[in-house]
Amino acid sequence: MTESFPAPEERGPLAVTDSTAATTRIPVGAQLAATRVVAILRAENADRAEAVVDVLVEAGVRSLELTLTTKGALDVVERLAARVPSDVEVGVGTVLTAQEVDRSVDAGATFVVSPSVDTEVIAAALHRGVASYPGAFTPTEISAAWKAGASAVKLFPAGSLGPGYLKAVRGPLPDIPVVPTGGIDTAAVGDWLTAGALAVGMGGPLIGDALSADGDLNALAERATAAIAAARR
Repeated sequence: MTESFPAPEERGPLAVTDSTAATTRIPVGAQLAATRVVAILRAENADRAEAVVDVLVEAGVRSLELTLTTKGALDVVERLAARVPSDVEVGVGTVLTAQEVDRSVDAGATFVVSPSVDTEVIAAALHRGVASYPGAFTPTEISAAWKAGASAVKLFPAGSLGPGYLKAVRGPLPDIPVVPTGGIDTAAVGDWLTAGALAVGMGGPLIGDALSADGDLNALAERATAAIAAARR
């Protein structure tokens, strides 16, 4: 049976006892906690990102991550922040420095995602009042990210580990919300949530070729609808 977590507004700010962290933790985004899927848009450039976002939002995706490795990503984030529905969360991924946190938040991001645990990035996100999801691979890294003030921890790359790994990790670390990311397709969503994931991050298996000039947006809509349905089971 899928394990559920209380909504961020029900939990309220979480105390951080580590001396290097801030006194409060920014809650996980409400839409990520509710829909349990974050779509990750990564491409050479962001020319088609807005069209892809429109399809994802129409299919029910409410948490969107555009990575800084995508040329023009922050320009798209700024435009999206001004026009997407109020219940859609737009964030920035592959954030590696405190300066990139500032640039992302200035563009309108409500959360930042990193591939690794960087306490300066986490602290900068806390300072700007946005959720932070640093990437971690081992129990030591997961614990360190949480102690530093992360809103949740991105298990990355999750596809090479499998849901059984998360289930084992959550034994000694049951109170840390984890979002597995990397190589997760629709068929695996339920297994990850059953293993204790708060949500899942879906990149290539969800987006497919949609970000390319001639990518199939109809196929994207089908995959996104299926992913949201799988997360609700």
